[in-house]
Amino acid sequence: MRPRSPLLDRIGIDLPIIQAPMAGVSTPAMAASVSRAGGLGSIGVGAVDATTAHGMIDAVRAATSAPFNVNVFCHRPATARPAVESAWIERLTPQFAAFGATPPRVLSEIYRSFVVDDAMLRVLAETRPAVVSFHFGLPGDAALRTLRRAGVVLIASATNLDEARRIEEAGLDAIVAQGWEAGGHRGTFDPDLPDDQLGTIALTRLLMRAVRVPVIAAGGIMDGAGIAAALDLGAAAAQLGTAFVACDESAADAGYRAALAGDGARHTVMTRAISGRPARCLANRFTRLGLDVGDSAVPDYPIAYDLGKALHAAAKAHGEPGFGAQWAGQGAPLARAMPAAELVATLATELAHASS
Repeated sequence: MRPRSPLLDRIGIDLPIIQAPMAGVSTPAMAASVSRAGGLGSIGVGAVDATTAHGMIDAVRAATSAPFNVNVFCHRPATARPAVESAWIERLTPQFAAFGATPPRVLSEIYRSFVVDDAMLRVLAETRPAVVSFHFGLPGDAALRTLRRAGVVLIASATNLDEARRIEEAGLDAIVAQGWEAGGHRGTFDPDLPDDQLGTIALTRLLMRAVRVPVIAAGGIMDGAGIAAALDLGAAAAQLGTAFVACDESAADAGYRAALAGDGARHTVMTRAISGRPARCLANRFTRLGLDVGDSAVPDYPIAYDLGKALHAAAKAHGEPGFGAQWAGQGAPLARAMPAAELVATLATELAHASS
């Protein structure tokens, strides 16, 4: 038997299984189900305002007294580039026209970064979830002090050694080692810097040797054998996202679920075209649009996402799901459709067998 990580005891969970936050896909019902089953359920509030976030936290609390994680986005606030945005609208106008729709004339910064969202900080300090996690970077020292005073365990994603060292220097409690295989948005602090594209195995081992805080492995992990492998690398726990997309409690729509269950799950693409930041998606009509587009042609995140969501809505209204943000990791073909609690129990059983 491998030793149990003290991080699990500090958070108050039985299993080394963390359900990734997945803003727009995870739900309070999913988080509560995972937490009740002994893992760490998560909700992502990076795409909502503080009032909505408070309601989501309340909904999890109404369903369970177990610990859960609330994730926020710490991206650099977007810089408007009117010429780039106009050109991007013009580029996608034919796609809108194919569905009898007109694109928005002006794009907006639809998500507010946590680094400038005092209202969200107040909500987190007031509600005191067991864990708060950060993606795309870190908030300022004042925000970290506020959350520490609230007794919150703090976690952040890293895609390379430099980011991990910054997280450790900031005094956080654990680091999510997000491998290149992972679905959804890359957690890179600066998406305009070269990406080393480190896989989960290499990144986890690098961080285990370089930092002294617990490391959580993430990316391509879909079953108990994958969790066991992550723990054998020295990780304190494994974080799984794509594995939960097909669960009953997921907010994924029918088109997303069908794509995940089909042959298309064998093909994923890292693209900026949908949101403005690199993100791994099931190969679909939107990712094809981005294949020949340079990074500089795409508006900043989340301004580009304003247009991406509008195009998805126009296409979906005509029965075409292929312009959705169908985020998924490279392990997507291993996804299983079942209630979240049943999946956690299945993962736990598989982990026990892999560890025996």
